[in-house]
Amino acid sequence: MTTITTAARTGTKDAFLRFAMRLDAIVSGVVGLAGLALAPRIAELSGTTPAMEYSLAAFLVAYGIAVYALSRLRHVRTPGVLVTVGNVVFTVAAVAVVLAGVWPLTTTGIVLTLGSGVYTLVMADLQYLGLRRLRA
Repeated sequence: MTTITTAARTGTKDAFLRFAMRLDAIVSGVVGLAGLALAPRIAELSGTTPAMEYSLAAFLVAYGIAVYALSRLRHVRTPGVLVTVGNVVFTVAAVAVVLAGVWPLTTTGIVLTLGSGVYTLVMADLQYLGLRRLRA
């Protein structure tokens, strides 16, 4: 007797949300790996410390792994909402850090911080669009 096993098929309505979550996971993970390799140089250019850059890079790698795992769950609505909200919170935090002058950022540091805020806002938008498609 032969048994055929297939992966659980998910509906096509969640495909865009899964794509947006996986894109976010992969880009964040790759940026985190690059950050681990280049932390001292990034710190020098941005006005932060190597310890902070290593911490942020490690967080990005862990975040990438976690979001990718969440994108593989059978139901992605709740994880999608959490990731979307997290991206919006990161965007607000990035802008707040620059405006409040929390760290003595160089011009490059300001550009990198605001650039990360723009990235997370774009990812939040894509994930929100994916969530909207689930309702349709």
